[in-house]
Amino acid sequence: MNSYTVNVATGHQMFSGTDNYIYITLIGTEQCSDKVLLDKSLYDDFESGAVDSYEVKVGQDLGQLVLVKIEKQNYWIQDAWYCRYITVKTPSGEHVEFPCYRWLVDDKNVVLRDGKARLPQDDENILVKQQRQKELEIRRMTYRWKEWQPGFPMSIDANKETELPWDIQFTTKKGISFVLNYTKAIGNLCVNKFMNMFQSSWNDLADFESIFLTIKNSNIEYVMQHWKEDSMFGYQFLNGCNPVLIEKCFKLPDKLPVTHEMVSSSLERNLTLEQELEAGNIFICDYELLDGISANSTDPNTQQYLIAPICLLYKNTQNKIVPIAIQLSQTPGKDAPIFLPSDAHYDWLLAKIWVRSSDFQIHQTVTHLLRTHLISEMFAIAMFRQLPAVHPVFKLLIPHVRFTIAINTKAREELICEGGLFDKANAIGGGGHVQIIQKVMKTLTFRSLCFPDMIRMRGMDNNEEIPKYFYRDDGYRVWEATKSFVSDVMCIYYSNDERVQGDGEIQAFVKDVSDFGMQDSDSGGFPKCLNSREELIEYLTVIVFTASAQHAAVNFGQFDWFSWIPNAPSTMRKPPPNQKGLATLSLIMESLPDRGRSCWHLGAVWALSQYQENELFLGMYPDVHFTEGRVKAAMEKFRKELAGISESIKIRDEKKRMPYYYLRPDKIPNSVAI
Repeated sequence: MNSYTVNVATGHQMFSGTDNYIYITLIGTEQCSDKVLLDKSLYDDFESGAVDSYEVKVGQDLGQLVLVKIEKQNYWIQDAWYCRYITVKTPSGEHVEFPCYRWLVDDKNVVLRDGKARLPQDDENILVKQQRQKELEIRRMTYRWKEWQPGFPMSIDANKETELPWDIQFTTKKGISFVLNYTKAIGNLCVNKFMNMFQSSWNDLADFESIFLTIKNSNIEYVMQHWKEDSMFGYQFLNGCNPVLIEKCFKLPDKLPVTHEMVSSSLERNLTLEQELEAGNIFICDYELLDGISANSTDPNTQQYLIAPICLLYKNTQNKIVPIAIQLSQTPGKDAPIFLPSDAHYDWLLAKIWVRSSDFQIHQTVTHLLRTHLISEMFAIAMFRQLPAVHPVFKLLIPHVRFTIAINTKAREELICEGGLFDKANAIGGGGHVQIIQKVMKTLTFRSLCFPDMIRMRGMDNNEEIPKYFYRDDGYRVWEATKSFVSDVMCIYYSNDERVQGDGEIQAFVKDVSDFGMQDSDSGGFPKCLNSREELIEYLTVIVFTASAQHAAVNFGQFDWFSWIPNAPSTMRKPPPNQKGLATLSLIMESLPDRGRSCWHLGAVWALSQYQENELFLGMYPDVHFTEGRVKAAMEKFRKELAGISESIKIRDEKKRMPYYYLRPDKIPNSVAI
């Protein structure tokens, strides 16, 4: 009689354990054991993190142990059980680990492979080949594509977060309701009394300070004190919440007829505007994407406005980026004056406020929602559909899609749906957010998701010409560390390009993204196949970086930069001025969000800036999907590189009045989960 010792590691939750019966079957290359009922008196007492041992007696020789089947049968009460992993000590003394990290729900069973990652072409045993295929067949039935809105990236086929598979739902029901989170945020910020005061304007800019009685930090206070300054306005294009739009400008577009005479008082090098353009000192932010997008009309009592301004910026002799001209329309003419720093104080201030409001709309819908949340979900669904748990790319990516499908499903349920929370305070709500994503999707490219390419395409890659662009500098370092880690892991399994080409599962994965996730968009250049290790490494780096660093850079600074309402108005209630000399403080106050919308906006940016409970930051991989020593060594190397980056950023930020910590690795969550 052969004796196998089976260790079962439970997870963080077990419901109604007395109604569960857990069976295990050991499957070898020669035989499989009988189905064994585990001693119920032991697993009734499972606690979080516990590992319990059982003896399984087998009369026959199983051969090499390749699979473990877990079955759960429950009686009376329908419940669920979470298994982290199973280890088996064979009669020869070998320890084999079988990662699980899955829920067993109702009468579900799970078949596990041992922890060593394998490509499909490396499987020779017919049992494991069949199991590999069966796993994917089940996954494709479970993770189905659905078009939430025409022209959007495809999403998961689920209307509610509770309809999702247990394995991708939030592990706690705490903190996943946008309605509850926003209401809680408004309560924490002590602004409840303003919550329903729609149509009630603030009296003065200083009135906005009345909603900052409880929560402040050094960044918020600095923004409050300096938001009117041109240097602060320009700084945000580099290191604010939306540092991805500014471009170097070598030739003015015809639609922005700025002359040297208009801006000469702002130029500091005794050069003409044409010469400053040639020297690379002029930059532009064009909000053309907002042109033609419908403004929010869900509140019949409040007219709201959206515009598509163009802002011209200048690098002065102190290497600061400052605005030198603003046109509040895409169409030049007498009704679209070009506002200048030399104009009357309130004219110039109102023009800048309009740009900041437009920047907020682009940030919320394109930079944040589309280019991190929806894109990450698309990659996640394709991963579940095409890569089995034994595939090294599945093991690499699974920590970086944690809760992403769940948070997006919840957003479609409560936040961006018709009548959702997004409609309450945002000028681009009420359908405009759908229109702009549909518009952007027509030109979204895979290369724009590659961080170095995205920086280079905007002409912003030279750190000597454009210093203090911390988003770029920190982003480069995190990108390179991530790419190095991905390369270290992938080179273990792909010894050459032919190994990539011969991996049918990885080819199906990228094809699923292109053909279904991106709806076969020819203009985007999303790969339909991968022909080399380098292409695979870059592709996977894009996925990991987008879900972690890019999302962190554009999400967790929202409260810092957007909580001071005049610096990032979520809506504007008066039309933009069509001539100079009209702006007054009264017009500005009537244009800015009313008290009710201000409070909803404040609650939103506070809630969205909070980390998850028990957050896992970049490089933290507590679930042991990989069991190979070489991969664990690569993970340790990655963590050390990230720690070095974090430490150098901390040292740099000690000397800064406004620290830039959004791309500090110890503040970058692994995945899009908020």
